[in-house]
Amino acid sequence: MIKNYFKIAWRNIRNKPGFSFINITGLAVGMAGAILIFAWIQNEYSYDDFHVNKNTLYKVWNRTISKEYAGCWDVTAGPVAKALKDDYAEVKYSSRIYWTTERLFSYGDKSFKAKGNDVDKPFLSMFTFPLLKGSQDHLLDDVNSLVLTQKLARKLFGDTDPINKLVKINNKDTYKVTGVLKDLPNNTQFDFDYLVSIEANPYLKYDNSWNSNSYNTYVQLQPNANINSVNNKIKGLLLKHDPKINTELFLHPLSKWRLYSNFENGKQAGGRIQIVHLLMTIALIILLIACINFMNLSTAQSQKRAREVGVRKVIGATRGVLINQFLSESLVITLIAGVIAIILVETCLPSFNQLTEKNLFINYADPLFWLSFIGFMFFTGLLAGSYPAFMLSSFKPVKVLKGTITIARNGFNLRKVLVVVQFAVAILLVISTIIIYRQIKFAQSRDTGYNINNLVEVPIEGDIRKNYDLIKDEMINRGIASSVCKTSLSVTTDGRTASGYGWEGTNKDQQNVLFSIVGTAGNFINTMRMKLIDGRDIDLVTHPADTASCLLNEAAVKQMGIKNPVGKFIRNGAINTLIVGVFKDFIIRSPYVNTGPMMVIGSKQWAYNTLIRLNPRSGTAKDLQVAEQIFKKYNPAYPFTYNFVDKEYEQKFNDEQKTGKLSSIFAGLTIFISCLGLFGMAAYMAENRSKEIGIRKVLGASVAGITQMLTREFVSLVLIAIVIATPVAWYAMNKWLQNFNYRIQIGWVTFAIAGLVAIIIAVLTVSFQSVKAALANPVNSIKAE
Repeated sequence: MIKNYFKIAWRNIRNKPGFSFINITGLAVGMAGAILIFAWIQNEYSYDDFHVNKNTLYKVWNRTISKEYAGCWDVTAGPVAKALKDDYAEVKYSSRIYWTTERLFSYGDKSFKAKGNDVDKPFLSMFTFPLLKGSQDHLLDDVNSLVLTQKLARKLFGDTDPINKLVKINNKDTYKVTGVLKDLPNNTQFDFDYLVSIEANPYLKYDNSWNSNSYNTYVQLQPNANINSVNNKIKGLLLKHDPKINTELFLHPLSKWRLYSNFENGKQAGGRIQIVHLLMTIALIILLIACINFMNLSTAQSQKRAREVGVRKVIGATRGVLINQFLSESLVITLIAGVIAIILVETCLPSFNQLTEKNLFINYADPLFWLSFIGFMFFTGLLAGSYPAFMLSSFKPVKVLKGTITIARNGFNLRKVLVVVQFAVAILLVISTIIIYRQIKFAQSRDTGYNINNLVEVPIEGDIRKNYDLIKDEMINRGIASSVCKTSLSVTTDGRTASGYGWEGTNKDQQNVLFSIVGTAGNFINTMRMKLIDGRDIDLVTHPADTASCLLNEAAVKQMGIKNPVGKFIRNGAINTLIVGVFKDFIIRSPYVNTGPMMVIGSKQWAYNTLIRLNPRSGTAKDLQVAEQIFKKYNPAYPFTYNFVDKEYEQKFNDEQKTGKLSSIFAGLTIFISCLGLFGMAAYMAENRSKEIGIRKVLGASVAGITQMLTREFVSLVLIAIVIATPVAWYAMNKWLQNFNYRIQIGWVTFAIAGLVAIIIAVLTVSFQSVKAALANPVNSIKAE
């Protein structure tokens, strides 16, 4: 019996190639879109899930709540890791990790740069990065131990065994390779090609400042530790060691690092999980619309299948047999669509990976994949075929054979509901896409507070520090730069924060003000092309005492509540720092949030970045060629590497831009599938009203008049969809916009554009069938059957 079901199903599919092609195409596109999104979602949920100790791993966060400021951040002070391990029995291991740093690696005649981190020894005991060579228990025992990834080891040593080989880093320090790790998977938030011990860096090793935040700190708790109890114990750790720091510590579990990393007013408030939920909803919507499309196309054929149902019932077929027959047809179509969907996925996967900046793949060797895929197709087939099966099998044979079966066209029947649902969803996605792009454009047009163009950064490495003045003078004298200065880190990176400062008239709450700290040796304001509101720039040449001076931004002055700040002092313990200037706020963190307090301090040693204002008159390409010659002249051992500040700044919009692109792509797929459904509905309408159309033509109705009459019904459905989608879209996108302090206002124009687009698409889609029906010979439609 089952064999006959599928044989008849295949015969029906083969005998209706046009109908089958549209049906299979809609399902295949919908399934392919859903598979791609589910692969992306699975990757997001799997981040750092491979660590053996994942259930006991936590990241240390700070929380400050006061009248002026409430916030959380995950950059901690240097001594925190050791204090947690020494003072709390629940903590099994703790480790710091310093910012990702590019260093020059030299071995034999090979020399190139690689990125990595300084970490404490327990790091590789806490986290499970598979070890290919070396002893797991002794990887970072020695100060100058070096652990490489497989990719970097192969690049340095080829196929030879790297263990115990000596590598020179930055042409200065010699490190011994003690381990080789398997290349990091694409679903981890860590990103390094090498690891070295923090103990090898004197600046980091002896960093005992409790109010300067420069590290990510991780802990592994004992298996029986209670996280709530631990958080209650550790929250006062900073205050215990420095009474001026009224900031709490708390632990954030590994399972939430990727998806739940946003905090508002000191409390967890979502994060990337909202993007995951959005795309999960889109995947289900695309699949649902594909199924709705199948239903509409199937019911459009209802009149032709009615006689078949009647004859089958007369010769003894039960309703259950008919339901099984129609579901079998649905499953066969779904199976074919599933195979095509896999082909589409494999075709689109490289482009999808490029768009999402991931390395997704389908593991066809995994039995779980095939089990999931078969279940996915079975579910889709049953969902898509259920309504046609139950509807067609319900026809009464007497009425069918008499030709009195009619499907009501007046009123709001289920097929109309399905079309409304399809277009409501499509309109919702179009509105969402428009708002996402408007929000990105709005943030991009925000005043950065400095001239971002023609600004280039070169890392200070090798001999650049000692030859800095020579490099600077030659670049300016040769006319390729108008200004040059040294900064601590990139001006697009909030690399260090600090709190616990005091000043004249300060109160306890104001001591919680968290400053972003930037270091410079001078000429900062001029090179950045910033607006100096009061005072002067830092200048260690003219004013050597500026190593104890600072600049503040407007936000800092406002939160500090200090009037006429220039000439006054800001205290950090026994150290007094003179305020010599106030500058206009500039964006160093996210462009979607309000600018926070910032302090620019004078420093000779804390400078790892060269900031260059290129002279636009001679052309950027030529300037960079000359700059490379100059840097190679004074720093020959290192390759000339640089970054454009505007390109680095553009990365701050990366997540939102990817969300916008994904939304627009899948909105397009939804509209495409919806149009197929509308096409099916129009075909159904033309079939059901063929006699009416024939009579109208005989009585003198024009082709244009009939086309307008048939199209009007569908436009009304789209208008209903617009009415339904508009408030839903407004609510959803207004909630999404609440994630940004700096955001657009949703206006009516967005909804008007989306509605107009939907109407135009619907009219164009329906017009084909409407004109075709209007041009048909009325004799063929009204003659006796």
